[in-house]
Amino acid sequence: MFQHPGDSNISKFQVSEFILMGFPGIHTWQHWLSLPLALLYLLALTANILMLIIINQEATLHQPMYHFLGILAVVDMGLATTIMPKILAILWFSAKAISLPECFAQMYVIHCFVGMESGIFVCMAIDRYVAICKPLHYPAIITESFVVKATVLMALRNTLTTIPVPVLAAQRHYCSQNQIEHCLCSNLGVTSLSCDDRTINSIYQLLLAWTLMGSDLALIFLSYVLILHSVLKLNSAEAASKALSTCTSHLILILFFYTVVIVISITHNATMTFPLVPVLLNVLHNVIPPALNPMVYALKNKELRQGLYKLLKLNIKGSSS
Repeated sequence: MFQHPGDSNISKFQVSEFILMGFPGIHTWQHWLSLPLALLYLLALTANILMLIIINQEATLHQPMYHFLGILAVVDMGLATTIMPKILAILWFSAKAISLPECFAQMYVIHCFVGMESGIFVCMAIDRYVAICKPLHYPAIITESFVVKATVLMALRNTLTTIPVPVLAAQRHYCSQNQIEHCLCSNLGVTSLSCDDRTINSIYQLLLAWTLMGSDLALIFLSYVLILHSVLKLNSAEAASKALSTCTSHLILILFFYTVVIVISITHNATMTFPLVPVLLNVLHNVIPPALNPMVYALKNKELRQGLYKLLKLNIKGSSS
């Protein structure tokens, strides 16, 4: 598992691998969680692949809003695939060992995908703001070029700003403990095992959360305040209802995404009392949105529903509601 240090040279000892213990406090029966988690993962892959196929096949869906949905689907599948195979391997085969480079790589990719999902939510909020508040300028502002540039900007932002997370974690010295009470390599969970000072890791994690997630949430909040202000000025109640209905699914997913992020941040400080809560929330936060996102959009969006019916060769004559 790891080398044994010499009695007089313990400071130079470095573990060679980490052991992901799974869900703290329920190790004896945690394998029962594998079935719902596997089903969620399968649902996430199936639903997002279906959404990508529908968007690709339906010419009427070749619009910026649906392009962002397609990008979100790719990000969701990437996020779920980054963690779920390893979690299922832990629960099914007790394959708990993970090398340090693999652990730091997983840590980096998780941060990238979570940041990317947050960034896509911002792009979608801007898309809805322009569509509702400046409808005449929408075709000129929200173009395919805008979608490409916004996506590249978000990708660069997240890949570059998250590099210090695994780099700083790799610089810590892991000399005694190598058992992580988690199913994945979270930054704070890994660095809590270090024998030296990890203040810089905690500070950067906090800074990253406030600058990326905080600024994203502020932009989304501002967009929807402006949308609501614009909708309330509409004379027609039907027009106002129609405008708000296009934002409902987006708001549901945003509220779930950021609420869980905030709860995880708060409960992490209580890991000694309730260690299972932040771990379970962390895992669910990485697998439920990928499964939930396409279903919420399909339920709330008539064009996506019709595309799904057509893909499944169903009769949609009476499905105009």
